[in-house]
Amino acid sequence: MKLSFYSFLCLLCGLSMTAQGARPFKATSPDGKLVLELTDGQFRLSHTQQTVLEMPAVGVTTTTRGGNLQFQKARKNKAVKVNYQMLSGKRRHCLNQANEYTFIYKDAAGKPVHLVARLFNDGLAFRYELSDLQDERLVSEQTTFRIAEGTRRWFQHWTDGYEDFFPPNTSGKVPEPWPFFDRRFDRKRWGYPALLQPADSLFALITEANIERQQSASSLKNEGAMTDYVVFLDKNEATLSGDWHTPWRVVIVGSLADVVQSTLVTDVSEPCQLQDTSWIHPGVVSWVYWANNHGSNDYEIIKKYVDLAATLHLPYVLIDAEWDEMKDGKTVEDAVNYAKQKGVKPMIWYNSTTGWINGAPGPKYRLNKPEDREKEFAWCERIGVAGVKIDFFAGDTQENMDYCIDLMESTARHHLLVNFHGATIPRGWQRTYPNLLSTEGVYGAEWYNNGPTFTKRAAAHNATLPFTRNVIGPMDYTPCAFSDSQHPHITSHAHELALTVLFESGLQHLADRPESFLSQPQQVQQFLSQLPAAWDETRLVRGYPGKDVVIARRSGNTWYVAGINGTEQACVLDIRALADIVPQTGSISCFLDGAEERSWQLKQQSSLPTYIHCLPRGGFVLVIR
Repeated sequence: MKLSFYSFLCLLCGLSMTAQGARPFKATSPDGKLVLELTDGQFRLSHTQQTVLEMPAVGVTTTTRGGNLQFQKARKNKAVKVNYQMLSGKRRHCLNQANEYTFIYKDAAGKPVHLVARLFNDGLAFRYELSDLQDERLVSEQTTFRIAEGTRRWFQHWTDGYEDFFPPNTSGKVPEPWPFFDRRFDRKRWGYPALLQPADSLFALITEANIERQQSASSLKNEGAMTDYVVFLDKNEATLSGDWHTPWRVVIVGSLADVVQSTLVTDVSEPCQLQDTSWIHPGVVSWVYWANNHGSNDYEIIKKYVDLAATLHLPYVLIDAEWDEMKDGKTVEDAVNYAKQKGVKPMIWYNSTTGWINGAPGPKYRLNKPEDREKEFAWCERIGVAGVKIDFFAGDTQENMDYCIDLMESTARHHLLVNFHGATIPRGWQRTYPNLLSTEGVYGAEWYNNGPTFTKRAAAHNATLPFTRNVIGPMDYTPCAFSDSQHPHITSHAHELALTVLFESGLQHLADRPESFLSQPQQVQQFLSQLPAAWDETRLVRGYPGKDVVIARRSGNTWYVAGINGTEQACVLDIRALADIVPQTGSISCFLDGAEERSWQLKQQSSLPTYIHCLPRGGFVLVIR
């Protein structure tokens, strides 16, 4: 199987690279397993001598530059060592290393265009660097991933909120009709991350990282040949002068474990921009919307969710949309004060007022102007609000990316945590602005509110997300529902509990209603009371997208091991590999499927199990102390 990037440069008037201009060159990762070869103008990326991507050409386009682009030379720049701490995420202490290379080209006017590539042990990151720009605009990018028909892949159709499934497929042809709830804005546009299986034991996940000011985000389009997925830049109206570069294009490569455990997206993102992070604390949140769509305008309903958080010792409660229309003479400040009296930190919701506006809930128009958001966030800080959930953004445009950065910087000045909803996927901001603890960008449990589609697809979807969306950053799926919303779920109780560990999010919003959580066995309530929202270590134990997944995460000296069955048949999960990761003896709490979906098998034991029996759409959790 062969994958390709395609075409290096036509900078609008026509930067282009000819194969004849290239000279042989080989770049390697520090461990030598990942190799990027340039031969006769053709790039080839391979891992352990298996082809991952073939790249005959790459490129970007601006409004004024022209002339033929000629390859000059390639050079090895330096060894890159990455060593940093994260406040949330799949790993507290992140270590990685890469060899960095520059492929140098010049246009007809002699101006340089650089392709800078970093080869890490777990993948490739590259970007374009342009210098001496003079009032130019970015128009397009020609980078193309050519994915042969027959190649297994899990792609998501692009929507501005990245809310769709990742169905398995072997073709670039768009099925008609789309087999799930059809939310496609563009039939041939695909969102990141895109997971491929080039060979039996080899996987590659394509995404991007480190969006900065004056940059739009991108997606993929195959509107020409269905095998050719072109990097599509969203709208960018910034005027570029001087030096400028694109975001990093990222391809994580290796086994499924390499993909799941990779921190490559944050490894190539800008370091933390905050001097003081002592006020940033990940945590679990009680959340009203799943069971009470309009509950946040009712003080008495909010009190129930505050009381739930206090009873389960959850640090946060979210007061969701419409708190500006609270009934019975109450205000959001009354709700905030009630939460503070109970020892619970309140968060509140805002409409970004850029995406869904007309007919959408409020409060609106409070954050768009710099002076307004500074006033609003100063008020939040003064009354004791711990963070904000900001919703309904307008896609991946440069203007929207700049707005998100404005929001992260402004909230940080006022010591507010952030959760972006109805928003783009993470692209490394969680390292740069660690007060951004979660982002939606996922087809999550709130869709039990919106239609019947999720009920039958949820189990397989849940078993796909750890290999796709959640690889690249925190994911506010809003897991763990034992009762039903407007449409039922048919996953087991143990499956639902497992999602709180499988799905990483620095703010883990629990979906269910208070009476449902408080009717669960005491062991389940205690589990939720002690559930971490940030992890020291993450390891994939086993799994395959859509079929099953078992992940082990460590917090301090405690390991949480969660697994789910994504299929419609009962199964036995072989977890003998777990013995190489976690202690084999200790105090082990087991949360297992009972005889039916909505029952438990709870037990305590002193040694690791080797096999776990799961119901159809079932699951399990082990807590090993």
